[in-house]
Amino acid sequence: MSNIKIFADSTCDLPREWVQKYDIGIIPLYVTFGDETYKDGVDITTPELYAKVDKIGSLPKTAAPSPADFMQAFAPHIEAGRDIVYISLSSELSSTYQNAVIAAGEFPEGRVTVIDSLNLSTGIGLQVMKAVRAAGEGKTTQEIAKRIESIKPLVETEFVIDSLDYLYKGGRCSGMQNLVSSLLKIRPVIKVIDGKMTPAYKVRGKREKALEQMLNNALDKRGQMDNDLIFVTHSLAEEDANELKKILEEKTGAREIAISDAGCVISSHCGAKTIGILYVKKA
Repeated sequence: MSNIKIFADSTCDLPREWVQKYDIGIIPLYVTFGDETYKDGVDITTPELYAKVDKIGSLPKTAAPSPADFMQAFAPHIEAGRDIVYISLSSELSSTYQNAVIAAGEFPEGRVTVIDSLNLSTGIGLQVMKAVRAAGEGKTTQEIAKRIESIKPLVETEFVIDSLDYLYKGGRCSGMQNLVSSLLKIRPVIKVIDGKMTPAYKVRGKREKALEQMLNNALDKRGQMDNDLIFVTHSLAEEDANELKKILEEKTGAREIAISDAGCVISSHCGAKTIGILYVKKA
């Protein structure tokens, strides 16, 4: 066992079996419906979240783990003599990073290293897996942090949103935008740029057209791809995810292409049938 424990939060959307296999610590964010609060991925699943939204008619609120949550998660490992590297949800999207920094300050200097992923979903997960492998190679926390900082700008995160309903309900687009997009069947494609969700372009027409455009964007850059790992991450779009994976396997030289499910926090902001392709470019 490495003397370094890698942590992430529930928004990293790594497959559960990977979390167990690689001994990754996961700190859940919170999802709140009215007076009921759930831990993302612990007390509530993505299908259960959508069922509640359909029943209630409104989206939940999401919240970062508190500094106390981080301290409680970190403390047993610090006491056992292990150092910690935690890779957080983008500081541009949540106070998760800042709360982790506050918690890290409660431990002896250098024992907890907090890294801002400037990303979301498996855009974080890609960085976490790089950290896991570096720890397995015997790298120090400083060396792991340096490696992650170097690849952060190289992470490509692009995903198609099937409907603007969730962005509208969450206050991220106007009612008129939602209506017009629904009438015209416009599907926005989102990229993560400088840690923020940024509308990259819109595709008018069938969902398949938008998925094809996203796939072609990735394939156009196949020569720039780090061949280590590509993620296809989705929220209740398993059939599309399998098809994208099959094509990526045929047309890229990636050693591994993994499908992952978006958790409750990511899904509550993007909605069902959201699907993305995420990878790291070569340095």
